[in-house]
Amino acid sequence: MEQLEIASHIQAAFPDEVKGINEFRGQVSMTVKKGRIKDIMSRLWAAPEFYFDFLEDLCGADYLGRKEPRFEVVYTLHSMKHRHKIRIKAEVSESDCTIASVTSIWAGANWHERECYDLFGITFIGHPDHRRILMPEDWEGHPLRKDYPMQSDLGDREWPGFKAVVETAKKNKRYEVR
Repeated sequence: MEQLEIASHIQAAFPDEVKGINEFRGQVSMTVKKGRIKDIMSRLWAAPEFYFDFLEDLCGADYLGRKEPRFEVVYTLHSMKHRHKIRIKAEVSESDCTIASVTSIWAGANWHERECYDLFGITFIGHPDHRRILMPEDWEGHPLRKDYPMQSDLGDREWPGFKAVVETAKKNKRYEVR
């Protein structure tokens, strides 16, 4: 089954959820509302004609000032059996920055969802271990958001770990090869 055919099947099964199908250079992506993301993903995983058994990637995207809803959670699915791939983009608004977790479908989503939460601030409802994965627990904010400050002027209130990294970098400058 071809990627566009798969997308058409999903659109027919979830007509109110699929906002659009796009093909670019042989890659097909579907933009969907987040409300029934778990149902859509379950269908893509369980249906024998699709059998997307591998969650290749899950990441976030921030479109601040470019489009609404502001965020997307992007899932890249792969079927080992049928050797086909599809990308699902679920829209997430800034005012309700949550989406259902898919860890019950693909256990590998666990780390991806934690990373997406950590860096974009998107909360995955039903996630078994919803905590930061890359940033320290006491870190404030989500660094991949477009409105995250590039520099701070906090002085003594600066995160101590950042100060230590800057000092170490200064000391190690002498080892740089030019």
